Amino acid sequence: MLINKAELVAMGTNDTHFPVDGLEEIVLAGRSNVGKSSFINSMVQRTKLAYTSSSPGKTQTLNFYNINDMCYFVDVPGYGYAKVSKKQREEFGVMIEKYLKTRKTLKLAILLVDFRHKPTEDDILMYEFLKYYNIKTLVVATKADKIGNTHYIKHEKIIKKALNFSKDDYFIRYSSETNVGRSETWSLIMNKLSNKQ
Repeated sequence: MLINKAELVAMGTNDTHFPVDGLEEIVLAGRSNVGKSSFINSMVQRTKLAYTSSSPGKTQTLNFYNINDMCYFVDVPGYGYAKVSKKQREEFGVMIEKYLKTRKTLKLAILLVDFRHKPTEDDILMYEFLKYYNIKTLVVATKADKIGNTHYIKHEKIIKKALNFSKDDYFIRYSSETNVGRSETWSLIMNKLSNKQ
């Protein structure tokens, strides 16, 4: 997938701040340290489009990235970061829930989990949340380069079992370091964008 345009075009906390051009959207969710920014940068083949930080929890708005005038990647605040106050976590939750419930241009959710570890309680809750609202979901297991090939099946089974993974959803192993899984992820996204049902 050749990316000619990848720009952060909107940041906000409610729909008055969001794009209104009707482009379809792919929402990205995951723990604060799961590598969402690295995933975005890898997917669009840029080094600094999404801000990566050694201090998790930097994203505090919904960030809309225009990709090739074809769709938006919508990066939402990461969860599970202890230094974010309870009040702030609740505000993030309300903001994300409203987006998921009301955004008519939302086409697919990408839930990022760490391939090395069993999903956390927050990961499981987020997946159940997406299922509750009947949002088609791709689970991207990041940091796949840290796991030996012979352990892939074992780790995938652990993740799917913990999430009670739906056979209607999708699972891809991914590495932002080696771009393993990038072409498969783009193929799936393009298929979802072209499917108008």
